[in-house]
Amino acid sequence: MVNTTGDESSSEAEHAKPLGRLSILSYGSGHMLNDITSACWFTYLLLFLTDIGLSPRDAAVVMLSGQTADAFTTIFAGELIDRFGHFKLWHAGGSILVAISFSSVFGGCVPCKVLRTDSSVLETVGYSTFAAIFNVGWAVTQVSHMSMVNCITLNPTSRVALASCRNAFTMIANLSLYAIALAVFSAYNTMQSISIVIQYRWIAYLSIFIGCCFVCVFLLGTKEPELKKQIQCKNLSRISWAHWFKKVLYYQVAVVYMLTRLVTNVSQALLAFYVINDLEMNRSSKAVVPAIIYISSFIVSIILQETRWTSLRLKTFFTAGAILWVVSGAGIFVLPSKLHDIMYVLSIIIGVANALMTVTGISMESILVGEDLNGCAFVYGSLSFLDKLSCGLALYALESYQDAAGRTDMKLNNSMEVTHSVTRYGFGVFPAACALVSAVVTYTMDLPDTRSRPLNEPLLA
Repeated sequence: MVNTTGDESSSEAEHAKPLGRLSILSYGSGHMLNDITSACWFTYLLLFLTDIGLSPRDAAVVMLSGQTADAFTTIFAGELIDRFGHFKLWHAGGSILVAISFSSVFGGCVPCKVLRTDSSVLETVGYSTFAAIFNVGWAVTQVSHMSMVNCITLNPTSRVALASCRNAFTMIANLSLYAIALAVFSAYNTMQSISIVIQYRWIAYLSIFIGCCFVCVFLLGTKEPELKKQIQCKNLSRISWAHWFKKVLYYQVAVVYMLTRLVTNVSQALLAFYVINDLEMNRSSKAVVPAIIYISSFIVSIILQETRWTSLRLKTFFTAGAILWVVSGAGIFVLPSKLHDIMYVLSIIIGVANALMTVTGISMESILVGEDLNGCAFVYGSLSFLDKLSCGLALYALESYQDAAGRTDMKLNNSMEVTHSVTRYGFGVFPAACALVSAVVTYTMDLPDTRSRPLNEPLLA
């Protein structure tokens, strides 16, 4: 008689071992294409569309169409991945769709060229269509990649390391984008509409090439997770959605994750407007300032990879990041243009805060899933749904208000003028408020203990 119980125990013990450096780095590289295109999407899409003549509201419609497509795709993708598995196949398919469609998002209005018209309505429809297609592929890649974490290993510390490494590669992707952008903006120092399209087309093509190289590394270096296959072989029934809806922790993690993504994405989308229009910095600053943010985030992410995690530390580090964002938001709101150099200091603080909140926020998702691997994709998909839809609606509301509202000026005692624009509220006050609420929710969480052994080997030798 075959000792299946002993085999299962041996398999679980094997998957509970800490992961090595190469396994973690290979997994982390798999989201580079998504990350570098996402950085371009959030940092430059609204600026690009308004530079070529679309109104802020029409530009926000394009953003909202993409975010809405992304949000609903995450739900369906999560359900299908939970049902059929094959993480790497979904990842490859989504990556192909991203690579094909992204160049059209920044490559000019295709329907306008075909119909030979410059109608603003047709421009909005054309850009919105390709934005939606791009985000469908993006969502499929994201859900398949994120839901792999809990199926690769049972070791809690390694799961945090996978999330932290993924975040570190996000920083690399963003830095790569801003290096490309800085080079392109320096080469094309003009605001003519034709030149603007050429600039962003080059940025898109180079971003796609770099991202695809890392996707190949992921597909070749990462094995299909065995834990998911074992569950399917044991014919265990899939966990229903109701299972998660009955957990208080699900709602708490959902709120924290959604607010964390609002903090990072909304601030990233409005950063270029803030440094150019409100602080009146030079055009290169729309690449330099975000680069500083992500250098800071990258350094902190590397440090977090080597941290021995407990539930208390997760909550403490997240709260620290939220507090830093509140401080940064206040500084952003009152900073006059004559003191715009202080923005470089604030960029460092924002980078640290983003890394602390993102790494620990994603790790809370892994703790929520735990060993319930047959429903992990739904958890990541549903939380991403909230993230994408809320971000799209928030940016649409802010841009619509900016399209209609005027500016109110305030004089400080030193006679330096501060313009309280919608951008200041959206880039400073809104993320700070989200960070504060997320810290309060985190404090109320009752996270299970994740104390475990450290990594088998450090990620940085």
